[in-house]
Amino acid sequence: MKKLIAANWKMNKTASEAVSTVKELKALVRESGNADIVLCPPSTALHAVSKELTGSNIKLGAQNMHFELSGAYTGEISPIMLKEIGCEFVILGHSERREFFHEDDSFINRKVISALKNGLNPLLCIGESLEQRQKQQTEDVLEGQLTKCLEGISDIRNVSIAYEPVWAISRGDPNKKAATASDAEQAHFFIRKVLSGAYGKPSEGTRILYGGSMKPENAKELLALPNIDGGLIGNASLNAKSFFDIIKSA
Repeated sequence: MKKLIAANWKMNKTASEAVSTVKELKALVRESGNADIVLCPPSTALHAVSKELTGSNIKLGAQNMHFELSGAYTGEISPIMLKEIGCEFVILGHSERREFFHEDDSFINRKVISALKNGLNPLLCIGESLEQRQKQQTEDVLEGQLTKCLEGISDIRNVSIAYEPVWAISRGDPNKKAATASDAEQAHFFIRKVLSGAYGKPSEGTRILYGGSMKPENAKELLALPNIDGGLIGNASLNAKSFFDIIKSA
């Protein structure tokens, strides 16, 4: 199973800036077969990036979506809009959506169901806060989020899970420390155990990505661990060379 390396550009890059980065990245990854690569630019850049990615070995993803196909949801974007524009993946349940926009597991569950129904591959984010970790609640939180966000879903072959230890996400802060390799592997092992218990053998094909500030300096160590199947990369994906260095580590 190939590693999956996904870039979450968050609210960064205009359409022209995004295209410039994609052009640089395409030249770097042209011969790379190490991993499946996904770029998730802001929605305003999706169309331009989609055109630029045509014929390349890089796939397009979105950072969010609504579960309805259309309607009076000002500012939202639907799964069929994403599909038409060329998206294959969509990030759902990101910690920033949970924290700043108050999305809960049941709301995220509706999004996951809608994404799958409409041919998109969800990158489902789960993870514990610093307070929850300090209270020894990590496994309870992870199992609860997985169970609720995947409720009613019988086939998870097209779902990837991104483990985000919220306490380790830098958001560009150089003083914020990533989880240790041991922390990350322990959490990924537990997530795989939960998925195996719920879905059996088919869950073996579910990729579990690390989303807690993976960067060129720690990517090789993290991606070598047995239960880490890739990375959801934030700040380090904004620079093409930095992102490529992570891809090469896969």
